[in-house]
Amino acid sequence: MLLSPKQNEFVKKANHRWNFKGGATRSGKTYLDFKWIIPMRIRERAGLDGLTVIMGVTKSTIERNVLEPMRNIYGAELVGTISSDNTAGIFGEKCYCLGGEKVSQVSKIRGASIKYCYGDEVADWAEEVFSLLKSRLDKEYSCFDGTFNPQYPEHWLKKFLDSDADIFSQTYTIDDNPFLSETFKKNLKKEYEGTVYYDRYILGLWKRAEGLVYEFGEDNITDEIPKDGRYFISVDYGTLNPFSAGLWCLEGNRAVRIAEYYYSGREKRSQKTDEEYCDELIKLAEGRVITEVIIDPSAASFIAALRKRNYCARRGRDGEADIYRKFTVRQAKNEVLAGIRVTAGYLKSGQMKIHRSCKNAIREFGLYRWDEKAQEDKVIKENDHAMDEIRYFAMTVMKYRSGMGRYNSVFGG
Repeated sequence: MLLSPKQNEFVKKANHRWNFKGGATRSGKTYLDFKWIIPMRIRERAGLDGLTVIMGVTKSTIERNVLEPMRNIYGAELVGTISSDNTAGIFGEKCYCLGGEKVSQVSKIRGASIKYCYGDEVADWAEEVFSLLKSRLDKEYSCFDGTFNPQYPEHWLKKFLDSDADIFSQTYTIDDNPFLSETFKKNLKKEYEGTVYYDRYILGLWKRAEGLVYEFGEDNITDEIPKDGRYFISVDYGTLNPFSAGLWCLEGNRAVRIAEYYYSGREKRSQKTDEEYCDELIKLAEGRVITEVIIDPSAASFIAALRKRNYCARRGRDGEADIYRKFTVRQAKNEVLAGIRVTAGYLKSGQMKIHRSCKNAIREFGLYRWDEKAQEDKVIKENDHAMDEIRYFAMTVMKYRSGMGRYNSVFGG
């Protein structure tokens, strides 16, 4: 097995109770684990007392990020799937596969000793989960291997890594992976350039989010409207707060926000009803066939009203009847920080552009800022209504329907 210098260093020196690989995305942190580290650790402790645990943010991320890649290497006989009792057979051992978002999800390890734990995306776990885990690695031979992408400098994991615990920790940059092509690395650097994610996911640094959320300028604005494509509407619902809707044309893996509707009940001193907002979306559609309307799941009453509405999707010609459709509504994926990262990547790559007529969206891009007083990554909840629905479109449509897929370089772990 050909290893990079960093991977060789881990093999030689990662013999501590806590062993971490952190830093840049796609830098070679996890392949070594699938191919070598996890099988070796499990087999070394076969038959010894204690649980074997694989922990990720959720069970689905464990399957996607850890088990599936291992299964592709070793086959389904050695790497099983997660069963209803949250366990999987891995190299002959019963392995608990647990989500690290909430303490309630890891109740199975309360009171039990852990002989080996592998941690995926550790910086995204709840701190309470990690604290519980620390008390369970209580055997002389207990061992933890984990990977993470760095976040803000005050993060609880950064404090642990800086402590005097028995820790071996590496920091990876994108250039520590010699098996990536220079073209790929150049493109990935360009996608993150100008954002906090360049420092974190390219240079592997713990960096505070500061200033404007997005690097947005003339290169992100277009005067052209695609002639062909599928049409979508993204919506951030508000009553007194602004209601923002964007009409998108998706052509292949590129999208343009070609028109918008924006209304602030507070500024106008007049609230609109759900039915009035439905009328406005019909006007925004302008007779186009709308594939889906993407809406924040919290807007339950508006979603119900819109699903009942018929609209004229195409006018008949030469005596043909008008064609009417109902709106198809899809609830948006509303992960704020992940959505910002994805949106920033699409803006930087030029795959998402904003038409010059969308003046409210362009205005918000120039005002949407990180909260520099917060001790964690947090945006200021102002000038964020078009920003929210643009993020909904990026996460719910672009990421999964534009042909980019979940392994696009922007989203690599």
